[in-house]
Amino acid sequence: MANLQIQGIIAAVLSPRLADDSIDSQALTRIAAFAVEHGISSFAVNGATGEFCLATPEQLRTMLSVVRSVAGDHATILCGVGSAGLAQTLALSKVALDEGAAALLLSMPYFFPYEQDDLEAFCRAVANSAKLPILLYNLPSFTSGLEEETVCRLIRDVPNIIGIKDSSRSLKILRAITQKQIAACRIVGHDGVLAQALDEEICDGVISGIAGVFPEVIQSLYAHRSSSGSGDFHLAKQLVEEMIPLLDSFPAPWALKWIAEARGITRATFAQPVSPRRAQDSRRIMDLIPQWQARIASFSVPSLR
Repeated sequence: MANLQIQGIIAAVLSPRLADDSIDSQALTRIAAFAVEHGISSFAVNGATGEFCLATPEQLRTMLSVVRSVAGDHATILCGVGSAGLAQTLALSKVALDEGAAALLLSMPYFFPYEQDDLEAFCRAVANSAKLPILLYNLPSFTSGLEEETVCRLIRDVPNIIGIKDSSRSLKILRAITQKQIAACRIVGHDGVLAQALDEEICDGVISGIAGVFPEVIQSLYAHRSSSGSGDFHLAKQLVEEMIPLLDSFPAPWALKWIAEARGITRATFAQPVSPRRAQDSRRIMDLIPQWQARIASFSVPSLR
């Protein structure tokens, strides 16, 4: 398990829902197909972008099955198994195994605050039962955050914990893993720090919400990572920097769903009512889509086309 290499661009998949809260398989098919058509071959299902806190095991099975059917047998699919407790996490992990996921994205239990030894005990318990490689998923916006020492110790000590997806917006953990020369998959989980991580050469890849709806932007950034002073790298970085504050002004899945609708991928649907004011606010994003699309038309991503 320790030899599994997770790298490159991994699109974080949205989870469109119908009025009865079931997964909209047709919309999900269009979302996955759009990414595939733009050269994406790796996917993260049921992370924060996919609103993991809402997913039942049955819904997760549907999501994984749909994405696999679109992406094909050779695609790499990572599966989020976040929940409020151990039993649900293990139930979701079993679904991930059944549906052929390559690895689990293990976020910490949500809602209550936990200390580092609580989180470590939880991670060890999951790893002891799960039959898939595990990427720790540091998501301090919604769960108790992991600290560097905890992460490094878990990766060193637990054979099937193979690395981390760090969505903290900080690069401290990825720097620590790199400096200590710990063999691990180092995955950026927040698009806003990807350019810096690539420039410092402290990441192996990114799990990106933007890559699911604007793959061209992340592809250009990643394709030119070895020449971070180039115009192409700068243009892509600049566009990400413009997108992030707007995305951050909404729950992230909402903003990405509105972008998907504006790009003609699928209609935006939500798990709860959207107030008239917030719906009006969404125009700030949707009105920028034509401008963003015009700018990405000039991007050069020769290694990914």
